Amino acid sequence: MTLTVLLSLALFAFVSSITPGPNNVMLTASGATFGYRRTLPHMLGISAGVALMLLLVGAGLGTVFEAMPMLYTALKYAGAAYLLYLAWRIARAGGVDGAAARSKPFTFLEAAAFQWVNPKAWIMAVGIVATYTPQEGFFRNLIVATLVLSMVNFPSISVWTLFGSALRRLLRQPRSVQRFNIGMALLLVTSLYPIVLEYFAG
Repeated sequence: MTLTVLLSLALFAFVSSITPGPNNVMLTASGATFGYRRTLPHMLGISAGVALMLLLVGAGLGTVFEAMPMLYTALKYAGAAYLLYLAWRIARAGGVDGAAARSKPFTFLEAAAFQWVNPKAWIMAVGIVATYTPQEGFFRNLIVATLVLSMVNFPSISVWTLFGSALRRLLRQPRSVQRFNIGMALLLVTSLYPIVLEYFAG
């Protein structure tokens, strides 16, 4: 992998990781509700889940979906349904003081598993394999690409958690945090618009 390709990959990983999406919306809400430290397993799970997805997609999982497109379609709509459940969960998280009693942050495994139904994570994985992983020495380059994604992804998503944590200090009233979480839940639902457009276009 040349330096030019490596830098392009790092830039793609940065833009894909730091722009709004389901993961970052959930991290902002979790940071505001639970703080940075309690959201750390959630962040680590996202980075690990995306890295594992990239490795498996590069190793040939993509060909399975080409051979069985209905499997990919089923996964996509299952992911949309799960995102709606997550939006409901975020909206009901409650205020800062009472959040721990009514809800809890995502665990490492929950966050890692979520990546398999996260449309944006699929776009990242497929994009990196198809565009930024040279065919010569493919598996070595795939390992390098996975390491680059992991190093770029975690600091990028941390920004969103820190943003939520900063808001946590401003949102002292439980009602204010509840309204904020409802807003985050609505943003999460809005992130489903590509799937909705594809459904009606089809």
